[in-house]
Amino acid sequence: MTAHDFRVLHERLRDGAAGPAGGGDRCGALRHLTPERVAAAVGEVRLGRSVSLAAPIETAPGPDDPEPAVHRMTGPGPADLGSDGLHFATDRFAMNVHGDADSHLDALCHVVLDGELYGGVPASTVTAEGARALSVDVVRDGIVGRGVLLDVPRLRGVPWLEPGDHVTSEDLAAAETAQGVRVGPGDLLFVRTGHRLRRAELGPWNSAGARVGLHPTAMAFLAEREVTVLGGDGNNDTAPSAVADIAFPVHVLAVQAMGIHLMDYLRFEDLVPVCAQAGRWSFLCVVAPLRLTGGTGSPVNPIAVL
Repeated sequence: MTAHDFRVLHERLRDGAAGPAGGGDRCGALRHLTPERVAAAVGEVRLGRSVSLAAPIETAPGPDDPEPAVHRMTGPGPADLGSDGLHFATDRFAMNVHGDADSHLDALCHVVLDGELYGGVPASTVTAEGARALSVDVVRDGIVGRGVLLDVPRLRGVPWLEPGDHVTSEDLAAAETAQGVRVGPGDLLFVRTGHRLRRAELGPWNSAGARVGLHPTAMAFLAEREVTVLGGDGNNDTAPSAVADIAFPVHVLAVQAMGIHLMDYLRFEDLVPVCAQAGRWSFLCVVAPLRLTGGTGSPVNPIAVL
């Protein structure tokens, strides 16, 4: 895809996703997730079973995670463990939110293009103290709605897609047909590429240089269906990039142009067999990011409830 074609697509999706006039749009595509659609999503619960869509947070360095999360026990001390009385186990946790291994949500302030965030908000609103606009605080009340999982490797009859491959609009539409489900307005769309399974079977690799993701033109599918959140088991962007001079075109289109909150590096291996056994690929989904004032994202553990 040429840089010119990308800019044309960016402009079309940006203009089509424009929120309320007057520069007051701060929720982005979440406006499609109306109270009526949230209430309707509760009807997806039939089995009373919940499944995590997050991967365990990693603390060991690897080729795709050179700066892993740090988890340290701060108590009790050795002397406490051997003494009578009341003591507490305590610990400390720190992580790079936007890494290439741990499940996380990208806030609408995460992507800057040509000096602007989503909705024309100046990039200068992101300061050393945090983001003054479009931070993860936009979703402080959580995201609750109908989730839909489209399993592209299942469609193609393979365990996973190889790094460098692209998921297209045609793939998404074909997966809908094969799975008997349709993505609709306000839905949280989850696209499985098999990244996590490949990593588990073959070991981690430098996914910053080679990974499977959506082709930028697939974002037109999300715009047409008025999707509110996109989640993938990889980065959602292919590497190497399909666009000259734009390393993360799907991030740019989703977050900066369309106002779609992204979730990267989720894990669907526990959900797939439950959906397959139930014979349906939609569910109630609950996403509860941390309340990080001014944060550009958050570690996240989405829960599918079937």
